[in-house]
Parts: sequence; C-alpha cells; structure tokens
Amino acid sequence: MITTIRKSIPLIAAAIMIAVAAFNTSNVSGYTLAFFIAIIAGAITAENRKEYAEAVMTGLSDNMFGTVSVAIILASVAGSLVSKSGMIESLSSLLLKLDVSASLFTAMSFVLCCVLSMSTGTSVGTYVITVPVFFPVGVQMGTDPVIMIGAIASGGLFGDNLAPISDTTIASSSTQYADMAEVVRTRSRYSVPIALLCFIIFLFLGNGSEPVVIMDTEFEFFPILMLLVPFTVIILCLKRSNLITSLSAGIIVGVAIGLICGIFKPSDLIRYPGNFNVEGIIIEAIEGSASTVFMLIGAFMFLGILNATDVINRIAEGMAFAAKGRRSAEFAIMVAIGLGGMLTGVCTVSMIALGPVVHAIGESYNIKNTRCANLMDCGGLSLTALAPWTVHAILPASLAMIAMPEIEISPLDVVLHNLYPLLMTALILLSIISGWGSEKRTEVE
Repeated sequence: MITTIRKSIPLIAAAIMIAVAAFNTSNVSGYTLAFFIAIIAGAITAENRKEYAEAVMTGLSDNMFGTVSVAIILASVAGSLVSKSGMIESLSSLLLKLDVSASLFTAMSFVLCCVLSMSTGTSVGTYVITVPVFFPVGVQMGTDPVIMIGAIASGGLFGDNLAPISDTTIASSSTQYADMAEVVRTRSRYSVPIALLCFIIFLFLGNGSEPVVIMDTEFEFFPILMLLVPFTVIILCLKRSNLITSLSAGIIVGVAIGLICGIFKPSDLIRYPGNFNVEGIIIEAIEGSASTVFMLIGAFMFLGILNATDVINRIAEGMAFAAKGRRSAEFAIMVAIGLGGMLTGVCTVSMIALGPVVHAIGESYNIKNTRCANLMDCGGLSLTALAPWTVHAILPASLAMIAMPEIEISPLDVVLHNLYPLLMTALILLSIISGWGSEKRTEVE
C-alpha cells in the first residue's frame, strides 16, 4: 500500500497543481509548473532515486518530443508573421466597411477564427489574437456577449482539431503511425460539416440588441495576402511533404510577402540593437514558444515517470477491460483521451501518453489507424474543451473580460456556447454507434 501511494505521488501532485492553475486562470506556465513540481515531489519520495531519474530522462528520449517541439517553434514563427501583419484587423475592418449585420459579423468572426486557427494550428493563439478584436466589435454591433465568445472559441477549436500544424493533429497521427495527409482528409469529413453547422447556428443566434458605437478600424489589402502562409503549409502537408519542410516554406512565403508588399521592414523581422541583444518578429516568436516547449519538457519527463510506475499500464488495462467489441473499443479510446485531457488540462499530453495503448487496441479490433487518430482528436479534444477548468474555457473568458471589463463572462459561459466541441462530441458518438467512418485497418505499417 505504501509503495502504491509513493508511486502515485507525482500524479497526485500534478493533479493538485493543475487544479490550482485552472482555479487561478493560469496560462500554459501554470501547467509547466505543475509538471515540474510533480517531478520534484516524485524525486523526494522515490524508493530508488536512480531508477526514478532514469525514468525521467527516458521520457525525454522519446522521438516525438523533438518532432513536436521543433514543429511548435516553427508554427509559432509562421503564426506570428500572420498575426503581426494585421491580417485579422484588415479582415475585421472589411466586414465593418461592408455594413454587415451583427448576425453575419458573428458568423464571419467564427469563419475568420477558423482561418487563423488553421493558419497557426493553435486554439490558444487564436483566442489571444482575435478576442481583443472580434469580441468588442461584435458586442458593440449588438451580438449577445456569450454568443460572440462562443463563436470565437468554436473557431479556435476548428483549427486545433484539423490543422496539419496543430500539436493535437501531430500527436494523434504520429502515435497511430498514420499518414498526415490521410488523417487531415478523413478528419475533414467530421470537421467541415460541424463547422458549416456552427456557421448557420451563429448566423441565426448572432442578432441581439441594437448596435452601439463601432470602433474605427482601417482596411488594408496587402495583409490579406498573408493567407498564403497557411495555404502553403496546408498544401505541402497534403502533398506529403515533411512537416518541418512545410512549415519552413510557409515562413519563407510569409517573409517574402511581408517584405515585397511593405508589410514588414527587414528590421521588423530581425535586428541587432547592440548590447548583446537580438530583436524582431522571428526571434520573439521563437522565444514566445519557449513556455510551450518547457511544458512539453515537463510533460515528457512526467510521462516517463508514469510509464515507469505502471500508471499508463493501468489505464491501458481499464481501456482493454472496457473494449469488448469494436464500438466499445472506439468509445473507450474517445473517453480515455478526453478524461486524460481533462486531468492534465492539455489534450496533447493525453494523446502522447495513451497513443501506444490506442494503437494496440486499434490493431486488436482492426480499427484503421486514421480512425483511431480521429477518435483521439475529434472526440478526445472535444471532451477536453468541455471542461470549464481547461485553457479552452478559462482563456477566452479572461480575454473577453479584459477587452470589456463591464461584461462578465465565466468559463462555464464559454463551455455552454462553444458549439464546435459540443456538436463534434455528438457527431463522434453517433459515428461510433452507427459505424459511419469506421474503416478496417488495411494499410501496412
């Protein structure tokens, strides 16, 4: 019993600190702190500290750590080029110039958030960039605040779920040894119809009170051309180019467009002011991704501990016990990834930890690896987003109240109006029950 408790110390410490981070509306650094405190707590109470240290370093030796970390850094640079170009502001301004209704603005805000999240592969980045712009404009046009924040949150989840450069897409496809292009193609069967349904619902719900004073914004054409950055990355990924190559090409396209069109000066991208400093959009983006990379370092070390203490094996046993047939196996995959995401607050961690188990269950029940990846990402990510203590609820609510302090938006408000994960959860459950989209594993791995 004492040994069992000792082995559980890192998991208990992580759960407590994650709860503290969520309660205090922390950013990603709070989760990084949670993982490192869990590692320290485990080191103090470990029976064999040498084996414990080896387990920690084994987690970092996972090949996926390097792949995901480099991809996140490059995706951060590409996303920074897009956001710093003024593309979102220009698109928002264009809608205002066209004198669109509040309902159409709400629906189009959802679409633009979908575009940005597909561009950057991150829902968190989309929230940070778009909430300060779209939320005040939508509310001032007369849209109900909870509907407006729901539209933004839904658009952010779309790209997080589907984009080839999303960490969840990378984790779900890589752990299942599935071809990235095939994963994106098959996942679009779920994501695109749900996005279209969200657009229609937000178009219907967007009408609210009479509009108030609209903020002045300036429309510029050239920033719109930065849409070629995500298109480049997506097209190359779909043509099965290496992810690192695709992201690098997107960055090159963004830099070229920015310089040729006068959006950026060379000094905006890179400059050396002296005193041993380097500044500019590129290095700021790289440094800005550090908190996420630090979180991954802590997460992978934490996973090494979980593997060494049989926590993953116990979860695997639970999944195997629940999987009595094809439908129950698919349901177990979805729920396990979702619960893991809720526990850690980061669905990518859950995918990486349980990925090998999911792959084994997929093989046992002849479930195609792309199907397993989609159950993990569409189902698991959606369940994670529906927990009010995760970043998908806390961050949009916090940013909305910063943008308009006079309006109260709670994380639960975000969850109840974040239509994308709500509808996606229902669709995946229906697909499991009906068998729609459930192909047999035919490819050679």
